[in-house]
Amino acid sequence: VRAQGDTYQVVADVSQFQPPDIVVTTSNCHVAIQAEKVAEDGTVCDTFTHKCQLPEDTDPLSVSCALTEAGTLVITARRR
Repeated sequence: VRAQGDTYQVVADVSQFQPPDIVVTTSNCHVAIQAEKVAEDGTVCDTFTHKCQLPEDTDPLSVSCALTEAGTLVITARRR
């Protein structure tokens, strides 16, 4: 978790996954990133999981995420 001005950022490289394969959830100032690549035969061939805790002064309603063209997931939250 990086502090930049009045925001916090979490950055993850998920370039090996397609956008529909990536799930981001938040709960009690925790952020969880999960991604799963499924082969044509239905087997899971690659997974990614990352969990982190946001600082206590994070505004939980301000959490948002964006995926860059290069496959970097950027999660941003405002500080109170």
